[in-house]
Amino acid sequence: MSKFEIVGGGFLRDDVEHRVLSGAMHYFRVMPEQWRHRLRMLRAMGLNCVETYVPWNLHEPRRGEFTAVPQLARFLACAAEEGLDAIVRPGPYICAEWDNGGLPFWLTGPVRCSHPAFLEAVDAWFDVLIPVLAAHQVTRGGNVIMVQVENEYGSYGSDREYLRHLADGLRARGIEVPLFTSDGPTDLMLTGGTLPDVLATVNFGTDPEAAFTTLRGYRPGDPLFCMEFWCGWFDHWGAEHVTRDADEAAAVLRRILETGASVNIYMAHGGTSFGTWAGANRAGPLHSGALQPDVTSYDYDAPIDERGAPTRKFWRFREVLRDYLGSEPPPVPDLPPLLEARPVELPETLGLFDVMADLPRVESPMPPSFEELGLGQGLVLYRCALPGPRTGYPLKIMVADRAHLFIEGAFVGVLDENSDDLTVSVAGERAEIALLAESMGRVNYGPLAGERKGVAGVLHGQQYVHGFTASMLCLDDISGLPWGRPRSIPDGPVFSRGWIEAGEPCDAYLAVRGGGKGYLWVNGFLLGRYWTAGPQETLYMPWPVLRPGRNEIVVLELDETSAVAVEIRTDAPGSGRGDWRLGNRAQG
Repeated sequence: MSKFEIVGGGFLRDDVEHRVLSGAMHYFRVMPEQWRHRLRMLRAMGLNCVETYVPWNLHEPRRGEFTAVPQLARFLACAAEEGLDAIVRPGPYICAEWDNGGLPFWLTGPVRCSHPAFLEAVDAWFDVLIPVLAAHQVTRGGNVIMVQVENEYGSYGSDREYLRHLADGLRARGIEVPLFTSDGPTDLMLTGGTLPDVLATVNFGTDPEAAFTTLRGYRPGDPLFCMEFWCGWFDHWGAEHVTRDADEAAAVLRRILETGASVNIYMAHGGTSFGTWAGANRAGPLHSGALQPDVTSYDYDAPIDERGAPTRKFWRFREVLRDYLGSEPPPVPDLPPLLEARPVELPETLGLFDVMADLPRVESPMPPSFEELGLGQGLVLYRCALPGPRTGYPLKIMVADRAHLFIEGAFVGVLDENSDDLTVSVAGERAEIALLAESMGRVNYGPLAGERKGVAGVLHGQQYVHGFTASMLCLDDISGLPWGRPRSIPDGPVFSRGWIEAGEPCDAYLAVRGGGKGYLWVNGFLLGRYWTAGPQETLYMPWPVLRPGRNEIVVLELDETSAVAVEIRTDAPGSGRGDWRLGNRAQG
């Protein structure tokens, strides 16, 4: 069996001095059929280790229902076969621009602290996860060399009892390799997020000398490790596309290595937040302002792009890492071809409201939240009625994220949490209200983790409206849609369907033309959200989604009533460039 140890302020791998050259790649953002290619790309860049988070909410979508946990084991085994060590960050909180920071939506009380109910849920999850992880440690013939305690906890809280519970729980469940914490290089974060007997590491994008000096002030005996070197950044809907100059990033990487430190490049390969898993941020210095939903793509301006291709940053990083690797990196593996560019018509349509009319309805005096309905992500159609007759009063709708408002079947507008009140009068005995609420992702960073989604209440004047029904649609499975049914509300959201023919396995980029905002599926697999707000203009379609022959394309358009079509592209254009430093903070 092998060893990985912290000895005398450095790392030893089987009693030999060792520097960790790691790259972040999330197994849950890459299809399993593509893991091996991406891992070989990490090797080709000059890395000897891969780092991944583990998203709790993906693996326990309902309390006590654990799914796809063996996927982590398969990923670690695949990395070992490709000659890579592994660093695993099991949370329970991960941030990662992932919905709710990886915390399950069904957690309703205080989180990320030593509250007994939260610890009980964490312990039940760790009882399932950690034995799987422990079996892949280097001490047991595997490749896991380090395991993280929580994630950037100093950016959130200061509950040492909570951190101690996690660290002791990892050890009790069989973790033998070094534990570590990671935080921003500030006194606030390093005093709140560390434990005295656990390795402390720091996260940053610039000025490594200053960051390591701060770390040394608190932990003079710890090996230097930048656990997140932010080589790019993520995008928000409605903001500029963020990039970082490859030469400048490579220069900072070289400075990190010149200090003698180990490094984990965040991200080496970002991948994609398929489905509805993309998270959100809140604006402002305290991260409690306007909602900033994250785009579907997690390309991150990483050296290995969303499709798995090398970028200029890849080649510059490879030059730097080659000097510290001690040998020439392996060659760059080939990619599958791109699907031929062409338009795809979507002639079949189906009204969303007609689909939701067949769904069960929950009755409640107040509108139930997504969480109360047991819905992680998707759409909820709320219905109620304003009593009348009455003159005009302000109609205030308290909505998280976004909702389409219909009054007496007519579309009125799209609302968000900052929308102005409407003045509504009721001519007859009642006026029917319909609200189609959408979640754009729960906050993944800052003090508002665990927020609720949906409609919180409706006021007409100063009076609450009561008597709601709610129908929910989970977007993970759209099989069995009743295609061919006439649309009852012509200006309502609509599904559209078409077909493409494919031969050999191909990647593609798909763009929705004529639409405003919605979702796109290929053969029932939800690629993610699209939105003309940008900056993302296309959705990446990985080759394992396609099958030889006929392939189904389905679009759910929420905002526009005109016909939509899909365009197959051979590139992934952005819409402008931003300065990555605008978002630079202790987050990953």
